[in-house]
Amino acid sequence: MRAWAVGSPGAIATHPLEAVERVLPEPASGEIRVHVHVCGVCRTDLHLAEGDLAPRRGGVVPGHEVVGRVDALGAGATRFAVGDRVGIAWLRHTCGVCRFCTRGDENLCVAPRFTGWDDDGGYAEHAVVDEQYAYALPDRYDDDTAAPLLCAGIIGYRALRRAALPSGGRLGVYGFGASAHIAAQIAMFEGATVHVLTRSAAAQRLALDLGAASAGDAFASPPEPLDAAILFAPVGDLVPVALQALDRGGTLSIAGIHLSDIPSLSYERDVFQERGLTSVTANTRRDGEELMAIAATTPIEIVTTPYAFEDANRALVDLAADRVNGAAVIRVS
Repeated sequence: MRAWAVGSPGAIATHPLEAVERVLPEPASGEIRVHVHVCGVCRTDLHLAEGDLAPRRGGVVPGHEVVGRVDALGAGATRFAVGDRVGIAWLRHTCGVCRFCTRGDENLCVAPRFTGWDDDGGYAEHAVVDEQYAYALPDRYDDDTAAPLLCAGIIGYRALRRAALPSGGRLGVYGFGASAHIAAQIAMFEGATVHVLTRSAAAQRLALDLGAASAGDAFASPPEPLDAAILFAPVGDLVPVALQALDRGGTLSIAGIHLSDIPSLSYERDVFQERGLTSVTANTRRDGEELMAIAATTPIEIVTTPYAFEDANRALVDLAADRVNGAAVIRVS
């Protein structure tokens, strides 16, 4: 089967993804094999390709927003049938016995595995996954628009919940790519006032089109104090900016797996008056199921930019250059 693999990580301009031929994977006990139709492009894929996120093994196939149809079942796999449309997300295995798993925080598992990092992901014609970590997808979204739900949506949803936004509150969203444009719409549907702060003029226009109350430069001040904020841009310099934009008691939630260094903070200016700072580490399957339930009943507009399978490197180049409006998706087959 055809696939793209991370050979030697390097600057994305050098096209570090390599086109390879791989043996068709066979599903093990409890696994399903998915004939991949579409795979969303996540900034984590970019960090992996460039080496900001060190590959767990050589030649791994990236991609963890995988949409396709089940075409083979491993022994004992009964949750899905051949032909079912399913999604494969970032979290693909947890130990189930550590102190975090047993208390319901499997995203903090001490021995997790992740799609497109530990095990091959969706930049390939087929992928396998434990059926317990796959998702049934809402019918209202086609393959292109369902793919971003599987990471951009799930992580954005968890980041929104971690931000502890009060009912009817004022939310600041820093960066406005795939994850942000989904989380912002969920917040607005729940009654929040959303202010978007991003350097991209196209993203600012998209934010306003989707219903944001304002959209301005990432380093500008929002028009009113914020009850909560989410930092999606992987820019550590924005942490003090976002903290200073918070009202008393507000929380800043950092959504990314990678962030450039955070400059020193002033306690009185940035943190005092009970401003909080939290991060997001992966997700639980509960987060994913909750997000799918919301997406099934909420008309979230998911904006995508499609790329041919042969253009996987170009998709990452465009993502790095902020030339993608909404979410990039690779049409695999």
